Amino acid sequence: MTKIRPGLCSVTFRALEAEEVVGLAAEAGLEVIEWGADVHVPVGDIERAAQIATETEDAGLISCSYGSYFRSGADEPLSPILDSAEALGVDRVRIWAGHLGSDEATEEQWAEIVARLRDAAAEADARGIGLALEFHSGTLADTAPTTLRLLADVGSPALSTYWQPTVGAGVEAVLAEYRALAAYTSAAHVFSWWPAQERLPLRARDALWTRFFAEARPGSATAGVRDALLEFVPGDDPGLLRGEAAALRAYLSA
Repeated sequence: MTKIRPGLCSVTFRALEAEEVVGLAAEAGLEVIEWGADVHVPVGDIERAAQIATETEDAGLISCSYGSYFRSGADEPLSPILDSAEALGVDRVRIWAGHLGSDEATEEQWAEIVARLRDAAAEADARGIGLALEFHSGTLADTAPTTLRLLADVGSPALSTYWQPTVGAGVEAVLAEYRALAAYTSAAHVFSWWPAQERLPLRARDALWTRFFAEARPGSATAGVRDALLEFVPGDDPGLLRGEAAALRAYLSA
Protein backbone atom coordinates (compact mmCIF):
# COMPACT_ATOMS: atom_id res chain seq x y z
CA MET A 1 0.00 0.00 0.00
CA THR A 2 1.51 3.30 -1.10
CA LYS A 3 -1.19 5.64 0.17
CA ILE A 4 -4.58 5.79 1.84
CA ARG A 5 -7.33 6.33 -0.70
CA PRO A 6 -9.84 9.13 0.02
CA GLY A 7 -13.42 8.10 -0.52
CA LEU A 8 -17.09 8.32 0.32
CA CYS A 9 -19.71 6.06 1.85
CA SER A 10 -22.76 6.28 -0.39
CA VAL A 11 -24.98 6.20 2.73
CA THR A 12 -23.81 9.76 3.36
CA PHE A 13 -26.38 10.74 0.74
CA ARG A 14 -29.16 8.18 1.03
CA ALA A 15 -31.67 10.64 -0.43
CA LEU A 16 -29.77 10.91 -3.73
CA GLU A 17 -29.67 8.53 -6.66
CA ALA A 18 -26.51 6.49 -7.02
CA GLU A 19 -25.65 8.33 -10.21
CA GLU A 20 -25.72 11.62 -8.30
CA VAL A 21 -23.42 10.16 -5.65
CA VAL A 22 -20.94 9.17 -8.35
CA GLY A 23 -20.99 12.68 -9.79
CA LEU A 24 -20.49 14.32 -6.41
CA ALA A 25 -17.59 12.03 -5.49
CA ALA A 26 -15.85 12.63 -8.80
CA GLU A 27 -16.32 16.40 -8.61
CA ALA A 28 -14.93 16.40 -5.08
CA GLY A 29 -11.73 14.68 -6.15
CA LEU A 30 -12.34 11.48 -4.24
CA GLU A 31 -11.07 8.11 -5.45
CA VAL A 32 -13.26 5.37 -4.02
CA ILE A 33 -16.85 4.71 -2.98
CA GLU A 34 -18.26 2.25 -0.48
CA TRP A 35 -21.70 1.39 -1.81
CA GLY A 36 -24.46 0.88 0.74
CA ALA A 37 -26.76 -2.11 0.57
CA ASP A 38 -29.75 -0.33 2.07
CA VAL A 39 -30.58 2.07 -0.78
CA HIS A 40 -28.11 2.36 -3.62
CA VAL A 41 -27.14 -1.28 -4.25
CA PRO A 42 -29.87 -3.54 -2.84
CA VAL A 43 -28.79 -7.03 -1.84
CA GLY A 44 -29.33 -9.58 -4.61
CA ASP A 45 -29.97 -7.06 -7.40
CA ILE A 46 -27.03 -8.19 -9.49
CA GLU A 47 -27.97 -6.16 -12.52
CA ARG A 48 -28.09 -2.95 -10.51
CA ALA A 49 -24.77 -3.72 -8.82
CA ALA A 50 -23.09 -4.30 -12.16
CA GLN A 51 -24.57 -1.08 -13.52
CA ILE A 52 -23.28 0.93 -10.57
CA ALA A 53 -19.86 -0.69 -10.91
CA THR A 54 -19.68 0.43 -14.54
CA GLU A 55 -20.88 3.96 -13.82
CA THR A 56 -18.39 4.29 -10.97
CA GLU A 57 -15.51 3.12 -13.14
CA ASP A 58 -16.57 5.35 -16.03
CA ALA A 59 -16.31 8.34 -13.68
CA GLY A 60 -12.71 7.43 -12.87
CA LEU A 61 -13.58 6.05 -9.44
CA ILE A 62 -13.22 2.67 -7.76
CA SER A 63 -15.92 0.72 -5.93
CA CYS A 64 -13.87 -0.24 -2.88
CA SER A 65 -16.36 -2.02 -0.64
CA TYR A 66 -19.95 -3.02 -0.06
CA GLY A 67 -21.56 -1.63 3.09
CA SER A 68 -23.89 -4.44 4.10
CA TYR A 69 -26.17 -4.84 7.10
CA PHE A 70 -25.40 -8.50 7.62
CA ARG A 71 -25.71 -9.19 11.33
CA SER A 72 -23.68 -12.21 12.35
CA GLY A 73 -25.66 -14.30 14.80
CA ALA A 74 -28.93 -13.73 13.00
CA ASP A 75 -30.48 -16.27 10.66
CA GLU A 76 -29.42 -14.39 7.55
CA PRO A 77 -27.72 -15.77 4.43
CA LEU A 78 -24.48 -14.19 3.29
CA SER A 79 -24.50 -15.55 -0.26
CA PRO A 80 -26.77 -12.86 -1.80
CA ILE A 81 -24.56 -10.18 -0.25
CA LEU A 82 -21.46 -11.78 -1.74
CA ASP A 83 -23.22 -12.02 -5.10
CA SER A 84 -23.80 -8.27 -5.06
CA ALA A 85 -20.24 -7.63 -3.90
CA GLU A 86 -18.88 -9.67 -6.79
CA ALA A 87 -21.06 -7.76 -9.25
CA LEU A 88 -19.73 -4.50 -7.81
CA GLY A 89 -16.19 -5.79 -8.21
CA VAL A 90 -15.23 -5.15 -4.58
CA ASP A 91 -13.02 -7.27 -2.36
CA ARG A 92 -14.41 -6.14 1.00
CA VAL A 93 -17.84 -6.34 2.61
CA ARG A 94 -18.66 -4.45 5.79
CA ILE A 95 -20.66 -6.50 8.31
CA TRP A 96 -21.94 -6.15 11.88
CA ALA A 97 -21.13 -8.26 14.92
CA GLY A 98 -24.62 -9.09 16.07
CA HIS A 99 -27.40 -6.97 17.62
CA LEU A 100 -26.12 -6.63 21.19
CA GLY A 101 -23.47 -4.53 22.85
CA SER A 102 -20.57 -6.41 24.37
CA ASP A 103 -21.77 -5.67 27.88
CA GLU A 104 -25.19 -7.20 27.13
CA ALA A 105 -24.22 -10.43 25.38
CA THR A 106 -24.04 -13.72 27.24
CA GLU A 107 -21.21 -16.15 26.63
CA GLU A 108 -23.63 -18.30 24.66
CA GLN A 109 -24.57 -15.38 22.41
CA TRP A 110 -20.93 -14.48 22.01
CA ALA A 111 -20.14 -18.04 20.91
CA GLU A 112 -23.00 -18.01 18.40
CA ILE A 113 -21.74 -14.79 16.82
CA VAL A 114 -18.16 -16.07 16.67
CA ALA A 115 -19.30 -19.30 15.01
CA ARG A 116 -21.34 -17.39 12.42
CA LEU A 117 -18.46 -15.01 11.75
CA ARG A 118 -16.11 -17.94 11.28
CA ASP A 119 -18.43 -19.55 8.73
CA ALA A 120 -19.08 -16.23 7.00
CA ALA A 121 -15.37 -15.45 6.71
CA ALA A 122 -14.72 -18.87 5.19
CA GLU A 123 -17.56 -18.42 2.69
CA ALA A 124 -16.36 -14.98 1.69
CA ASP A 125 -12.72 -16.03 1.49
CA ALA A 126 -13.61 -18.83 -0.90
CA ARG A 127 -14.85 -16.13 -3.27
CA GLY A 128 -11.85 -13.86 -2.84
CA ILE A 129 -13.71 -11.38 -0.65
CA GLY A 130 -12.78 -10.16 2.81
CA LEU A 131 -15.19 -9.18 5.57
CA ALA A 132 -14.71 -6.19 7.86
CA LEU A 133 -16.47 -5.52 11.15
CA GLU A 134 -18.28 -2.26 11.72
CA PHE A 135 -16.65 -0.78 14.85
CA HIS A 136 -19.86 0.40 16.42
CA SER A 137 -21.97 0.55 19.55
CA GLY A 138 -24.74 -2.01 19.86
CA THR A 139 -22.50 -4.81 18.57
CA LEU A 140 -19.78 -7.00 20.04
CA ALA A 141 -17.27 -4.82 18.17
CA ASP A 142 -18.06 -1.78 20.29
CA THR A 143 -14.68 -1.40 22.00
CA ALA A 144 -11.12 -2.11 20.98
CA PRO A 145 -10.70 -5.03 23.44
CA THR A 146 -13.92 -6.77 22.37
CA THR A 147 -13.10 -6.27 18.71
CA LEU A 148 -9.67 -7.80 19.26
CA ARG A 149 -11.29 -10.70 21.08
CA LEU A 150 -13.67 -11.28 18.18
CA LEU A 151 -10.86 -11.24 15.64
CA ALA A 152 -8.83 -13.65 17.73
CA ASP A 153 -11.75 -16.00 18.38
CA VAL A 154 -12.69 -16.13 14.69
CA GLY A 155 -9.05 -16.51 13.69
CA SER A 156 -9.45 -15.80 9.99
CA PRO A 157 -7.22 -13.56 7.85
CA ALA A 158 -10.36 -12.87 5.80
CA LEU A 159 -11.83 -10.88 8.70
CA SER A 160 -10.62 -7.34 9.44
CA THR A 161 -12.24 -4.38 11.10
CA TYR A 162 -13.17 -0.81 10.36
CA TRP A 163 -12.35 1.99 12.75
CA GLN A 164 -14.21 5.21 13.50
CA PRO A 165 -14.10 7.68 16.39
CA THR A 166 -16.24 6.50 19.26
CA VAL A 167 -19.02 9.02 19.84
CA GLY A 168 -18.30 11.28 22.79
CA ALA A 169 -14.73 10.06 23.29
CA GLY A 170 -11.85 12.51 23.52
CA VAL A 171 -8.90 12.60 21.16
CA GLU A 172 -6.53 10.55 23.32
CA ALA A 173 -9.10 7.81 23.92
CA VAL A 174 -10.04 7.65 20.25
CA LEU A 175 -6.43 7.40 19.13
CA ALA A 176 -5.70 4.72 21.73
CA GLU A 177 -8.53 2.63 20.28
CA TYR A 178 -7.08 3.04 16.81
CA ARG A 179 -3.60 2.04 17.91
CA ALA A 180 -4.98 -1.13 19.49
CA LEU A 181 -6.80 -2.06 16.28
CA ALA A 182 -4.38 -0.68 13.68
CA ALA A 183 -2.92 -4.01 12.60
CA TYR A 184 -6.40 -5.28 11.76
CA THR A 185 -7.99 -2.11 10.36
CA SER A 186 -8.74 -2.08 6.64
CA ALA A 187 -10.77 1.15 6.43
CA ALA A 188 -11.76 4.17 8.49
CA HIS A 189 -15.11 5.95 8.55
CA VAL A 190 -14.27 9.63 8.75
CA PHE A 191 -16.59 12.18 10.37
CA SER A 192 -16.58 14.76 13.15
CA TRP A 193 -19.35 14.39 15.71
CA TRP A 194 -18.96 16.45 18.86
CA PRO A 195 -19.69 16.47 21.72
CA ALA A 196 -22.21 13.72 21.04
CA GLN A 197 -23.95 13.23 17.68
CA GLU A 198 -23.78 16.82 16.48
CA ARG A 199 -22.42 16.70 12.95
CA LEU A 200 -19.57 19.14 12.46
CA PRO A 201 -17.12 19.78 9.60
CA LEU A 202 -14.00 17.63 9.69
CA ARG A 203 -11.84 20.63 10.58
CA ALA A 204 -13.84 21.11 13.78
CA ARG A 205 -11.87 18.15 15.15
CA ASP A 206 -8.59 19.05 13.53
CA ALA A 207 -6.63 17.84 16.55
CA LEU A 208 -8.07 14.36 16.05
CA TRP A 209 -7.76 13.99 12.31
CA THR A 210 -4.30 15.52 12.02
CA ARG A 211 -2.94 13.03 14.53
CA PHE A 212 -4.96 10.08 13.25
CA PHE A 213 -3.71 10.38 9.68
CA ALA A 214 -0.16 10.95 10.88
CA GLU A 215 -0.40 7.60 12.66
CA ALA A 216 -2.32 5.74 9.96
CA ARG A 217 -0.27 6.75 6.95
CA PRO A 218 1.84 4.08 5.20
CA GLY A 219 5.26 3.64 6.70
CA SER A 220 4.21 4.44 10.25
CA ALA A 221 4.23 1.82 12.99
CA THR A 222 0.42 1.90 13.11
CA ALA A 223 -0.28 1.88 9.37
CA GLY A 224 -2.86 -0.44 7.84
CA VAL A 225 -5.83 1.61 6.69
CA ARG A 226 -6.43 1.27 2.95
CA ASP A 227 -9.43 3.57 2.59
CA ALA A 228 -10.53 6.71 4.46
CA LEU A 229 -14.25 7.08 3.79
CA LEU A 230 -16.28 10.19 4.52
CA GLU A 231 -19.44 8.89 6.16
CA PHE A 232 -21.39 11.96 7.23
CA VAL A 233 -21.46 15.65 6.39
CA PRO A 234 -23.26 18.37 8.39
CA GLY A 235 -26.95 18.46 7.59
CA ASP A 236 -26.51 15.73 4.94
CA ASP A 237 -25.80 18.64 2.59
CA PRO A 238 -24.31 17.57 -0.76
CA GLY A 239 -23.02 21.11 -1.19
CA LEU A 240 -20.55 20.54 1.65
CA LEU A 241 -18.89 17.48 0.16
CA ARG A 242 -16.34 19.37 -1.90
CA GLY A 243 -14.99 21.17 1.17
CA GLU A 244 -15.02 18.05 3.33
CA ALA A 245 -13.22 16.09 0.62
CA ALA A 246 -10.63 18.86 0.32
CA ALA A 247 -10.02 18.65 4.06
CA LEU A 248 -9.66 14.87 3.88
CA ARG A 249 -7.20 15.06 0.99
CA ALA A 250 -5.20 17.68 2.88
CA TYR A 251 -4.92 15.41 5.91
CA LEU A 252 -3.77 12.58 3.69
CA SER A 253 -1.12 14.65 1.92
CA ALA A 254 0.25 16.42 5.01
